[in-house]
Amino acid sequence: MAPETQPHLQPPPSWSAIPLDLAVLVLRLLPAYADRARFAAVCPQWRAATRLPLPPPHPLLVLPNGTFYSLPYTKPFRFPGCGFAGYDSACGSWLVFSRDDGCFLVDPFSRATVTLPALSRVRLRPPNAVAKWSDVDDGRAKFGEPYTTWMHISDESHKLHISKLIMCSQNLVAALVGIGHTSQILMCQPGALSWSVRAYDRCKRFEDMAFYQGKLYAIATDENLLLVNISEDHNTGDPQVSKIGKVIQGDPNPMYSAVLDDNTMPCKKIYLVESRGALLMVRRTIWCQVPQPGGDIMAIQNEFEVFRADFEHSRWDEVTTVGDDQLLFLGRRCSRAVSMSQYDIPGDNILFLDDDEENRMEYAYEDENTSFSEYNLRFHFIGSALSRISWKRGDDMRLAVWLFPRN
Repeated sequence: MAPETQPHLQPPPSWSAIPLDLAVLVLRLLPAYADRARFAAVCPQWRAATRLPLPPPHPLLVLPNGTFYSLPYTKPFRFPGCGFAGYDSACGSWLVFSRDDGCFLVDPFSRATVTLPALSRVRLRPPNAVAKWSDVDDGRAKFGEPYTTWMHISDESHKLHISKLIMCSQNLVAALVGIGHTSQILMCQPGALSWSVRAYDRCKRFEDMAFYQGKLYAIATDENLLLVNISEDHNTGDPQVSKIGKVIQGDPNPMYSAVLDDNTMPCKKIYLVESRGALLMVRRTIWCQVPQPGGDIMAIQNEFEVFRADFEHSRWDEVTTVGDDQLLFLGRRCSRAVSMSQYDIPGDNILFLDDDEENRMEYAYEDENTSFSEYNLRFHFIGSALSRISWKRGDDMRLAVWLFPRN
Protein backbone atom coordinates (compact mmCIF):
# COMPACT_ATOMS: atom_id res chain seq x y z
CA MET A 1 0.00 0.00 0.00
CA ALA A 2 1.41 3.30 -1.09
CA PRO A 3 2.17 5.72 1.72
CA GLU A 4 -0.36 8.50 2.20
CA THR A 5 0.74 11.69 0.51
CA GLN A 6 1.13 14.54 2.96
CA PRO A 7 0.14 18.02 1.77
CA HIS A 8 3.10 20.35 1.34
CA LEU A 9 2.53 23.30 3.67
CA GLN A 10 3.89 26.66 2.51
CA PRO A 11 4.75 29.25 5.12
CA PRO A 12 2.52 32.29 4.94
CA PRO A 13 4.00 35.10 2.86
CA SER A 14 5.45 38.07 4.72
CA TRP A 15 3.12 41.00 5.24
CA SER A 16 5.86 43.16 3.80
CA ALA A 17 5.39 41.33 0.50
CA ILE A 18 1.89 42.64 -0.17
CA PRO A 19 1.73 44.50 -3.48
CA LEU A 20 2.36 48.22 -3.29
CA ASP A 21 -0.97 49.07 -4.91
CA LEU A 22 -2.77 47.01 -2.26
CA ALA A 23 -0.86 48.83 0.50
CA VAL A 24 -1.99 52.14 -0.98
CA LEU A 25 -5.62 50.95 -0.98
CA VAL A 26 -5.28 50.14 2.72
CA LEU A 27 -3.74 53.56 3.44
CA ARG A 28 -6.64 55.28 1.69
CA LEU A 29 -8.89 53.77 4.35
CA LEU A 30 -6.77 55.28 7.15
CA PRO A 31 -7.59 58.99 7.40
CA ALA A 32 -5.93 59.49 10.82
CA TYR A 33 -2.29 60.55 10.86
CA ALA A 34 -1.62 58.25 13.83
CA ASP A 35 -2.83 55.20 11.87
CA ARG A 36 -0.63 56.04 8.90
CA ALA A 37 2.36 56.52 11.19
CA ARG A 38 1.78 53.06 12.70
CA PHE A 39 1.41 51.59 9.21
CA ALA A 40 4.74 53.13 8.13
CA ALA A 41 6.50 51.75 11.22
CA VAL A 42 5.81 48.11 10.27
CA CYS A 43 8.57 47.75 7.65
CA PRO A 44 10.47 49.67 4.96
CA GLN A 45 8.11 48.42 2.24
CA TRP A 46 5.05 49.78 4.00
CA ARG A 47 6.90 53.00 4.78
CA ALA A 48 7.55 53.41 1.07
CA ALA A 49 3.82 53.12 0.39
CA THR A 50 3.11 56.09 2.66
CA ARG A 51 5.32 58.27 0.43
CA LEU A 52 3.12 57.71 -2.62
CA PRO A 53 0.36 60.21 -3.56
CA LEU A 54 -2.47 59.86 -1.05
CA PRO A 55 -5.37 61.99 0.15
CA PRO A 56 -4.10 64.12 3.05
CA PRO A 57 -4.81 62.73 6.51
CA HIS A 58 -7.04 64.44 9.02
CA PRO A 59 -5.63 67.59 10.64
CA LEU A 60 -4.00 67.39 14.04
CA LEU A 61 -4.92 69.48 17.05
CA VAL A 62 -1.88 70.87 18.86
CA LEU A 63 -1.79 72.41 22.33
CA PRO A 64 0.81 74.97 23.45
CA ASN A 65 2.39 72.49 25.87
CA GLY A 66 3.43 70.26 22.97
CA THR A 67 0.54 67.80 23.18
CA PHE A 68 -0.87 66.48 19.88
CA TYR A 69 -4.23 64.88 19.05
CA SER A 70 -4.63 62.89 15.85
CA LEU A 71 -8.30 63.27 14.95
CA PRO A 72 -10.63 61.50 15.33
CA TYR A 73 -8.73 59.86 18.22
CA THR A 74 -8.92 61.45 21.65
CA LYS A 75 -5.73 60.01 23.13
CA PRO A 76 -2.95 62.61 23.36
CA PHE A 77 0.56 61.90 22.13
CA ARG A 78 3.92 63.61 21.73
CA PHE A 79 6.57 63.23 19.08
CA PRO A 80 9.43 61.20 20.56
CA GLY A 81 12.71 62.98 21.08
CA CYS A 82 11.36 66.44 20.30
CA GLY A 83 9.56 69.03 22.33
CA PHE A 84 7.28 71.40 20.47
CA ALA A 85 5.95 73.42 23.40
CA GLY A 86 6.04 77.19 23.28
CA TYR A 87 5.24 77.77 19.61
CA ASP A 88 3.85 81.16 18.58
CA SER A 89 1.87 80.27 15.48
CA ALA A 90 1.24 77.58 12.87
CA CYS A 91 1.26 77.47 9.09
CA GLY A 92 0.07 74.34 7.29
CA SER A 93 2.35 71.59 8.59
CA TRP A 94 4.77 74.05 10.25
CA LEU A 95 4.93 75.22 13.84
CA VAL A 96 6.28 78.77 14.19
CA PHE A 97 8.65 79.80 16.97
CA SER A 98 9.78 83.35 17.72
CA ARG A 99 12.88 83.94 19.81
CA ASP A 100 15.00 87.02 20.54
CA ASP A 101 17.78 85.81 18.25
CA GLY A 102 15.50 84.74 15.38
CA CYS A 103 12.35 83.00 14.26
CA PHE A 104 12.16 79.49 12.84
CA LEU A 105 9.68 76.97 11.50
CA VAL A 106 9.65 73.28 12.37
CA ASP A 107 7.71 70.53 10.61
CA PRO A 108 7.07 67.89 13.33
CA PHE A 109 6.38 65.24 10.69
CA SER A 110 9.53 65.55 8.55
CA ARG A 111 11.65 67.40 11.18
CA ALA A 112 12.52 69.96 8.48
CA THR A 113 13.35 73.48 9.70
CA VAL A 114 13.34 76.96 8.15
CA THR A 115 15.11 79.95 9.70
CA LEU A 116 13.61 83.45 9.62
CA PRO A 117 14.82 86.83 10.94
CA ALA A 118 14.12 88.00 14.48
CA LEU A 119 11.16 90.38 14.80
CA SER A 120 13.60 93.04 15.95
CA ARG A 121 15.41 92.93 12.61
CA VAL A 122 13.15 94.81 10.19
CA ARG A 123 14.32 96.83 7.20
CA LEU A 124 12.31 100.02 6.65
CA ARG A 125 11.21 101.19 3.24
CA PRO A 126 12.31 103.87 2.69
CA PRO A 127 15.38 103.27 4.87
CA ASN A 128 15.53 106.90 6.02
CA ALA A 129 11.94 106.91 7.33
CA VAL A 130 11.41 108.77 10.61
CA ALA A 131 8.49 108.29 13.01
CA LYS A 132 6.46 111.36 13.94
CA TRP A 133 4.92 111.68 17.38
CA SER A 134 2.21 113.89 18.84
CA ASP A 135 2.66 114.76 22.52
CA VAL A 136 -0.31 115.18 24.81
CA ASP A 137 -0.55 118.06 27.25
CA ASP A 138 1.04 116.31 30.23
CA GLY A 139 4.09 115.36 28.17
CA ARG A 140 4.15 111.81 29.53
CA ALA A 141 2.30 110.02 26.73
CA LYS A 142 2.78 110.24 22.98
CA PHE A 143 0.92 108.92 19.98
CA GLY A 144 1.77 108.22 16.38
CA GLU A 145 1.26 111.16 14.06
CA PRO A 146 -0.82 111.23 11.89
CA TYR A 147 -1.56 107.55 12.66
CA THR A 148 0.19 104.45 13.99
CA THR A 149 2.81 102.89 11.73
CA TRP A 150 5.33 100.09 12.18
CA MET A 151 7.87 102.62 13.42
CA HIS A 152 5.60 103.48 16.36
CA ILE A 153 4.99 99.92 17.54
CA SER A 154 8.46 98.49 16.86
CA ASP A 155 9.88 100.48 19.80
CA GLU A 156 8.37 97.80 22.04
CA SER A 157 9.91 94.84 20.23
CA HIS A 158 9.59 92.63 23.33
CA LYS A 159 5.79 92.84 22.94
CA LEU A 160 5.68 92.00 19.23
CA HIS A 161 3.99 88.75 18.29
CA ILE A 162 3.20 86.87 15.08
CA SER A 163 -0.56 86.59 14.69
CA LYS A 164 -0.37 85.00 11.22
CA LEU A 165 2.42 83.57 9.07
CA ILE A 166 2.18 82.14 5.56
CA MET A 167 4.84 80.25 3.64
CA CYS A 168 3.72 81.54 0.25
CA SER A 169 6.55 79.85 -1.65
CA GLN A 170 10.12 78.68 -1.18
CA ASN A 171 11.22 82.30 -1.62
CA LEU A 172 8.47 84.21 0.17
CA VAL A 173 7.20 84.33 3.74
CA ALA A 174 4.56 86.86 4.80
CA ALA A 175 3.52 87.60 8.37
CA LEU A 176 1.12 89.76 10.36
CA VAL A 177 3.15 91.10 13.27
CA GLY A 178 2.06 93.58 15.89
CA ILE A 179 1.10 94.48 19.42
CA GLY A 180 -2.40 93.93 20.76
CA HIS A 181 -5.03 94.65 18.12
CA THR A 182 -2.61 96.53 15.87
CA SER A 183 -0.44 94.78 13.29
CA GLN A 184 1.42 95.26 10.04
CA ILE A 185 2.43 93.11 7.05
CA LEU A 186 6.06 91.97 7.03
CA MET A 187 7.77 89.76 4.49
CA CYS A 188 11.11 88.09 3.88
CA GLN A 189 12.88 85.21 2.21
CA PRO A 190 13.61 82.08 4.25
CA GLY A 191 17.11 82.37 5.66
CA ALA A 192 17.20 86.17 5.25
CA LEU A 193 18.74 88.44 7.87
CA SER A 194 15.83 90.89 8.07
CA TRP A 195 12.15 91.42 7.33
CA SER A 196 10.86 94.19 5.06
CA VAL A 197 8.07 96.64 5.91
CA ARG A 198 6.60 99.78 4.36
CA ALA A 199 7.48 102.34 7.00
CA TYR A 200 4.66 104.83 6.43
CA ASP A 201 1.76 102.39 5.92
CA ARG A 202 -0.93 102.62 8.56
CA CYS A 203 -1.17 99.70 10.97
CA LYS A 204 -4.58 98.04 11.01
CA ARG A 205 -6.55 95.61 13.06
CA PHE A 206 -5.83 92.83 10.61
CA GLU A 207 -7.94 89.72 11.10
CA ASP A 208 -6.43 87.29 8.61
CA MET A 209 -4.32 86.79 5.52
CA ALA A 210 -4.40 84.21 2.69
CA PHE A 211 -2.26 83.25 -0.29
CA TYR A 212 -4.78 82.54 -3.04
CA GLN A 213 -4.03 81.70 -6.68
CA GLY A 214 -0.55 83.15 -6.47
CA LYS A 215 -1.59 86.40 -4.78
CA LEU A 216 -1.48 87.58 -1.18
CA TYR A 217 -4.68 88.94 0.38
CA ALA A 218 -5.33 90.48 3.79
CA ILE A 219 -8.49 91.49 5.61
CA ALA A 220 -9.15 93.71 8.62
CA THR A 221 -12.20 94.20 10.82
CA ASP A 222 -13.83 96.47 8.21
CA GLU A 223 -14.06 93.37 5.94
CA ASN A 224 -12.34 95.14 3.05
CA LEU A 225 -10.35 92.58 1.07
CA LEU A 226 -6.89 93.96 0.33
CA LEU A 227 -4.54 92.78 -2.42
CA VAL A 228 -0.90 92.94 -1.33
CA ASN A 229 1.29 93.54 -4.38
CA ILE A 230 4.82 92.21 -4.03
CA SER A 231 7.96 93.33 -5.82
CA GLU A 232 11.67 92.60 -5.52
CA ASP A 233 14.28 94.81 -3.98
CA HIS A 234 16.66 95.71 -6.82
CA ASN A 235 19.69 95.72 -4.52
CA THR A 236 19.12 92.61 -2.41
CA GLY A 237 16.55 90.60 -4.38
CA ASP A 238 14.42 90.33 -1.24
CA PRO A 239 10.61 90.48 -1.52
CA GLN A 240 8.84 93.64 -0.44
CA VAL A 241 5.35 95.11 -0.39
CA SER A 242 5.06 97.51 -3.31
CA LYS A 243 1.38 98.44 -3.01
CA ILE A 244 -1.74 97.50 -1.07
CA GLY A 245 -5.06 98.01 -2.83
CA LYS A 246 -8.69 97.31 -1.98
CA VAL A 247 -10.34 94.77 -4.29
CA ILE A 248 -13.59 94.18 -2.37
CA GLN A 249 -15.49 96.74 -0.32
CA GLY A 250 -16.60 95.35 3.02
CA ASP A 251 -19.89 96.01 4.76
CA PRO A 252 -18.95 96.56 8.40
CA ASN A 253 -21.91 96.42 10.73
CA PRO A 254 -21.81 99.15 13.37
CA MET A 255 -23.60 96.94 15.87
CA TYR A 256 -20.42 94.94 16.57
CA SER A 257 -18.90 95.61 20.00
CA ALA A 258 -21.92 97.80 20.82
CA VAL A 259 -24.27 96.93 23.69
CA LEU A 260 -27.80 96.29 22.43
CA ASP A 261 -31.09 96.93 24.21
CA ASP A 262 -31.25 93.38 25.61
CA ASN A 263 -27.80 93.77 27.22
CA THR A 264 -26.12 91.57 24.63
CA MET A 265 -23.07 92.55 22.63
CA PRO A 266 -21.91 90.93 19.37
CA CYS A 267 -18.17 90.57 18.79
CA LYS A 268 -16.72 89.16 15.61
CA LYS A 269 -13.76 87.35 14.11
CA ILE A 270 -12.95 87.10 10.42
CA TYR A 271 -11.23 84.19 8.67
CA LEU A 272 -10.05 83.76 5.06
CA VAL A 273 -10.18 80.21 3.67
CA GLU A 274 -9.75 78.80 0.18
CA SER A 275 -12.29 76.11 -0.64
CA ARG A 276 -12.86 74.36 -3.96
CA GLY A 277 -11.17 77.11 -5.94
CA ALA A 278 -12.97 80.01 -4.24
CA LEU A 279 -11.77 82.44 -1.59
CA LEU A 280 -14.16 82.49 1.36
CA MET A 281 -14.60 84.99 4.15
CA VAL A 282 -16.06 83.41 7.29
CA ARG A 283 -17.64 85.83 9.72
CA ARG A 284 -17.92 84.44 13.23
CA THR A 285 -20.21 86.33 15.60
CA ILE A 286 -19.69 85.73 19.31
CA TRP A 287 -22.78 86.85 21.19
CA CYS A 288 -21.96 88.06 24.68
CA GLN A 289 -24.03 88.86 27.75
CA VAL A 290 -23.18 92.23 29.29
CA PRO A 291 -23.60 92.22 33.09
CA GLN A 292 -24.14 95.00 35.53
CA PRO A 293 -21.16 97.31 36.07
CA GLY A 294 -18.24 95.45 37.61
CA GLY A 295 -19.06 92.03 36.12
CA ASP A 296 -17.39 90.14 33.28
CA ILE A 297 -18.75 90.16 29.75
CA MET A 298 -19.52 86.49 29.06
CA ALA A 299 -19.56 84.74 25.67
CA ILE A 300 -22.79 82.76 25.30
CA GLN A 301 -23.24 81.77 21.64
CA ASN A 302 -21.46 81.51 18.27
CA GLU A 303 -22.92 82.06 14.81
CA PHE A 304 -21.26 81.79 11.41
CA GLU A 305 -21.83 83.34 8.00
CA VAL A 306 -19.85 82.44 4.89
CA PHE A 307 -19.19 84.70 1.89
CA ARG A 308 -17.52 83.99 -1.44
CA ALA A 309 -15.25 86.59 -3.03
CA ASP A 310 -16.75 87.83 -6.30
CA PHE A 311 -13.73 89.54 -7.85
CA GLU A 312 -15.57 90.42 -11.06
CA HIS A 313 -18.14 92.55 -9.21
CA SER A 314 -15.88 93.46 -6.25
CA ARG A 315 -18.21 92.16 -3.57
CA TRP A 316 -18.79 89.44 -1.01
CA ASP A 317 -21.62 87.02 -1.94
CA GLU A 318 -23.17 85.13 0.95
CA VAL A 319 -23.37 81.35 0.55
CA THR A 320 -25.42 78.92 2.63
CA THR A 321 -23.21 75.89 2.10
CA VAL A 322 -19.56 75.04 1.52
CA GLY A 323 -20.40 71.62 0.09
CA ASP A 324 -21.34 68.24 1.48
CA ASP A 325 -17.73 67.09 1.18
CA GLN A 326 -16.05 70.11 2.83
CA LEU A 327 -15.00 70.68 6.43
CA LEU A 328 -13.68 74.10 7.39
CA PHE A 329 -11.07 74.00 10.17
CA LEU A 330 -10.90 77.51 11.60
CA GLY A 331 -8.23 78.88 13.89
CA ARG A 332 -6.74 82.32 14.44
CA ARG A 333 -3.31 81.02 13.41
CA CYS A 334 -4.16 78.63 10.59
CA SER A 335 -7.39 77.69 8.79
CA ARG A 336 -8.06 75.33 5.93
CA ALA A 337 -10.86 73.64 4.01
CA VAL A 338 -10.48 69.85 3.86
CA SER A 339 -12.35 67.49 1.54
CA MET A 340 -13.78 64.47 3.33
CA SER A 341 -15.51 62.79 0.39
CA GLN A 342 -13.02 59.88 0.24
CA TYR A 343 -13.63 59.10 3.92
CA ASP A 344 -17.42 59.12 3.84
CA ILE A 345 -17.50 61.80 6.54
CA PRO A 346 -20.33 64.37 6.36
CA GLY A 347 -19.21 67.85 5.38
CA ASP A 348 -20.76 71.31 5.38
CA ASN A 349 -19.42 71.76 8.90
CA ILE A 350 -17.06 74.20 10.60
CA LEU A 351 -14.67 73.00 13.30
CA PHE A 352 -13.42 75.99 15.24
CA LEU A 353 -11.21 76.86 18.19
CA ASP A 354 -11.83 79.58 20.77
CA ASP A 355 -8.14 80.54 20.30
CA ASP A 356 -8.48 83.85 22.13
CA GLU A 357 -5.30 85.74 22.82
CA GLU A 358 -4.91 87.75 25.97
CA ASN A 359 -4.45 90.93 23.98
CA ARG A 360 -7.61 90.31 21.93
CA MET A 361 -9.93 89.28 24.73
CA GLU A 362 -13.17 91.24 24.85
CA TYR A 363 -15.13 88.67 26.83
CA ALA A 364 -14.76 85.73 29.19
CA TYR A 365 -16.21 82.22 29.38
CA GLU A 366 -18.16 80.48 32.10
CA ASP A 367 -16.52 77.10 31.49
CA GLU A 368 -13.10 76.52 33.00
CA ASN A 369 -12.20 74.10 30.19
CA THR A 370 -12.27 74.60 26.45
CA SER A 371 -12.09 72.47 23.32
CA PHE A 372 -12.92 72.72 19.64
CA SER A 373 -16.56 72.93 18.58
CA GLU A 374 -18.48 72.01 15.44
CA TYR A 375 -20.99 74.24 13.65
CA ASN A 376 -23.32 72.77 11.05
CA LEU A 377 -24.01 75.32 8.30
CA ARG A 378 -27.18 73.61 7.16
CA PHE A 379 -28.91 73.35 10.53
CA HIS A 380 -27.06 76.17 12.37
CA PHE A 381 -26.28 73.76 15.17
CA ILE A 382 -23.21 73.74 17.43
CA GLY A 383 -21.77 70.62 19.00
CA SER A 384 -18.76 70.45 21.32
CA ALA A 385 -15.92 67.98 21.67
CA LEU A 386 -15.52 69.00 25.32
CA SER A 387 -16.32 65.55 26.67
CA ARG A 388 -13.66 63.94 24.42
CA ILE A 389 -10.79 66.41 24.19
CA SER A 390 -10.45 69.39 26.51
CA TRP A 391 -7.88 71.56 28.25
CA LYS A 392 -7.95 74.29 30.85
CA ARG A 393 -8.16 77.88 29.73
CA GLY A 394 -5.24 80.04 30.69
CA ASP A 395 -2.62 82.40 29.36
CA ASP A 396 -0.20 79.58 28.63
CA MET A 397 -2.83 77.50 26.77
CA ARG A 398 -4.59 80.05 24.59
CA LEU A 399 -2.96 79.27 21.29
CA ALA A 400 -4.20 75.80 20.37
CA VAL A 401 -3.79 75.35 16.62
CA TRP A 402 -4.71 73.08 13.73
CA LEU A 403 -1.81 71.40 11.94
CA PHE A 404 -2.20 69.95 8.44
CA PRO A 405 0.22 67.13 7.50
CA ARG A 406 1.15 67.17 3.83
CA ASN A 407 0.71 63.40 3.51
